[in-house]
Amino acid sequence: MKLVFLGPPGVGKGTQAGRYCEHANVPHISTGDLFREEVRSNSEVGRKAQEFMDAGKLVPDEVVVEMVRKRLAKPDAEKGFVLDGFPRTVVQGEALDEVLEELGMKLDAVVSFDVADEVVVQRLSGRRSCKDCGALYHIKFNPPPEDGKCSKCRGELFQRSDDEPETIKVRLVEYKEKTEPLENYYEKGGCLVRVDASPKPDEVAEVVRKALERPTD
Repeated sequence: MKLVFLGPPGVGKGTQAGRYCEHANVPHISTGDLFREEVRSNSEVGRKAQEFMDAGKLVPDEVVVEMVRKRLAKPDAEKGFVLDGFPRTVVQGEALDEVLEELGMKLDAVVSFDVADEVVVQRLSGRRSCKDCGALYHIKFNPPPEDGKCSKCRGELFQRSDDEPETIKVRLVEYKEKTEPLENYYEKGGCLVRVDASPKPDEVAEVVRKALERPTD
């Protein structure tokens, strides 16, 4: 299936995308990973993105769309994929429709993960990242070793600035303003599937699988 996973930061859509992709044997296409890959390979689109990032500016839609187009054109995406982190706005959703049409593809479903704001704040504010290897911990759900060092590489753990409670609240407001209208866009198109993301990851993954296995009209 060709899918988009939507949801606010901290909802767990990246985790669920990874689980579903492993289950369905399709690529998990994260825009964050795409950025890093294109920049690392020093591609033309990667250089364009780096220019904006170096200047502290948002990467324009046309550059992001080109990255996504390149990735979706690869052979492994023909049988299906999960897009995670794109689209984020109605304009990007319309651009994705155009890309898919060019490639002879169509979305099968858009899964929207819902969770209360206070749960998001709890999940994100408790995260700790390793400065060296990037491993993630959570002070409640996946506690780091008692000495506060990464169990994988012994690197120093820290709280990212965008995981601080006040910053999280700002990110949630931004999501509601920019991305929630996208949910309405897909709902009108008849392909939106809403999933409660508050239970444990295993339970959410099972709900997602069952929802996507239902026959569509």
